[in-house]
Amino acid sequence: MKGALRLAAVDRAARRHGLVPGLTLADARARIPDLAVVEHDPAADAAFFEKVADDCDRWTPLVALDAADGLMLDITGCAHLFGGEAAMRARLLAHLQRHGLGAVGVIAGTPDAARALARAGKASAGEGGAGEGGVVAPGGEARAVAGLPIALLGISEEAATGLSRAGLRTIGDLATRPGTPLAARFGEDLLARLRRVRGEEDIRLVPRRPLPAAIAERRFAEPIARAQDIEATLALLVDDLALMLEARGEGGRAFEASFFRADGAVRRLKVETARPSRDHAALARLWREKIDALADPIDPGFGFDLVRLAVLRAEPLTPAQVSLDGRAIEEEEVAALIDRLAVRLGRERVLRFLLRDTHDPSRASALVPTADLPASPPAPPADGLPRPLTMFEPPQPVEALAEVPDGPPLRFRWRRVVHEVARAEGPERIAPEWWRQPEGVPTRDYYRVENREGRRFWLFRAGLYGRESGEPRWFLHGLFP
Repeated sequence: MKGALRLAAVDRAARRHGLVPGLTLADARARIPDLAVVEHDPAADAAFFEKVADDCDRWTPLVALDAADGLMLDITGCAHLFGGEAAMRARLLAHLQRHGLGAVGVIAGTPDAARALARAGKASAGEGGAGEGGVVAPGGEARAVAGLPIALLGISEEAATGLSRAGLRTIGDLATRPGTPLAARFGEDLLARLRRVRGEEDIRLVPRRPLPAAIAERRFAEPIARAQDIEATLALLVDDLALMLEARGEGGRAFEASFFRADGAVRRLKVETARPSRDHAALARLWREKIDALADPIDPGFGFDLVRLAVLRAEPLTPAQVSLDGRAIEEEEVAALIDRLAVRLGRERVLRFLLRDTHDPSRASALVPTADLPASPPAPPADGLPRPLTMFEPPQPVEALAEVPDGPPLRFRWRRVVHEVARAEGPERIAPEWWRQPEGVPTRDYYRVENREGRRFWLFRAGLYGRESGEPRWFLHGLFP
């Protein structure tokens, strides 16, 4: 029987005929000979459920996945936008039903209480269920879950069996027993789950998408589909966000537009800026260029009934005084140009150098997308030592001759050319960053040398003579102008 084919899921018609998940296929066909079955595809189910979760973002930005077939929505502060908790629940379930999805929804003060009641199918009023409209009254979680089986606490099958043998079959039975013996026998986690499902302890949801810094949205009684309407809606939302950011003294660095179609599909677009911005004219222009540059145009289908604009990342932005030489204006124009190029070409193709606060020359700078630059990039170490403009990565090996093993080079061969050293300065000793580098990376002694033709080089000897290496090797790391 362990190798038998079993039903993974059934529809409403199959349930009416007594078929349930876990039943063997042979038993199912014995009851219904012409039963239609398809092979279970967990990956396709997960992808479909992700789309359902995306569509539920229209109700609240705090949406979390709950096992393979559940969703948890934090509607704190959102219910009044939909006429109250009961009305919001009714609208959400009706929305899912219009798309062919059956669901049970319960609103409670804690996620665990809502989960237990929903998975028990107790969404109606009465003993052992939610209150009127599938909403548990504040403080009524303990009474609502009292009649539920202890398996809905999410405990292991072994723990559930042990509790049942002790005569504790419901959550109400468990709540009447002293906590100390239960914790000693089944662990403290059992008591924590019991407190959460009874509404005595709350935990935060972990949303599947990070919470935006600010949100503006427009809902439509009749879905919109024309490009002009979409562009005008985005312009209005940009104005709303600009006012929010101005009141906070912030500017946005990353913006996301979400287009919710009437059929449940969601399309998202993202725009990033090189510096904090709340300039509504510049942002509106960026969104127009983003939409025009799409290789896959936005398909409105039957229209969008909700358009949302969110600030994913915000940073402090204070009004800047325009300098007399116009440099501030030039910087704004350069930033606007960078933003337009990033929208047209892609964020990974518009790069800038970022200085790092490190003494390791190999990590002193890096090319990063302009959108990833921090508002206040770190300054390089103020050691006053010059660095070459031309750096080789990786450093190029050379053959060098020194008067003493730990002294500066007298001559070196690079690319088959011998260079006689006229002057040398150093060493500048740079040890590896032990918290980053693996073991065995040698210390470097850098020298600034000049040959007899006046060309200047930056060489280093890898490994301290007599301590890290018996025969240190030489490398050329850079060229001075």
